[in-house]
Amino acid sequence: MRRLIQYFVRGLVITSPVALTLWICWWAVTSLDSLLPLGFPGAGLLATIVVITAVGALGSNLVTRGVLSEVERVLDRVPFVRLVYTSTRDLINAFVGERRRFNRPVRVRLDDTQAVWYLGFVTADSLEHLGIPGHVAVYLPWSYSFAGRVVLVPADHVEAISADAADTLAFIVSGGVTRTAEPARKE
Repeated sequence: MRRLIQYFVRGLVITSPVALTLWICWWAVTSLDSLLPLGFPGAGLLATIVVITAVGALGSNLVTRGVLSEVERVLDRVPFVRLVYTSTRDLINAFVGERRRFNRPVRVRLDDTQAVWYLGFVTADSLEHLGIPGHVAVYLPWSYSFAGRVVLVPADHVEAISADAADTLAFIVSGGVTRTAEPARKE
């Protein structure tokens, strides 16, 4: 009986991530298909990818950049819209944009004991504009979430780590379960 329970738990560990991933993908495709009923499964997703790619191509054009700048300027003037738009834009840019911010993984201590370290990403090298000289901003993602918090710490409490930023983020978000890539060995 004990062996059957072990097999069940092992099967649950194997099938749960696969099933959840497939369910989320199916939900995304069917949701987009319901918005754009084009006649075949996945048409909504395909149309969304085409539109986003077209917007990206147009955004690379100098003429379109001027129009986008004007739209951005208008959005920046509307109080609630400005908050939603700039927060969303900055979050997306932090991960994949031209101005990626989560590309400098560090370990940081929040006290002077050096007993506990946190993994995060430096997002601002100087906080003098906030009247906090000698400090840096470090984003600390939470495990099993893309939420997190920003801490302002003395610059000497932060140490760069020699790890890939994506591997570090995966390690943090997984609660330390995902193994990061091994650093290159010196021969």
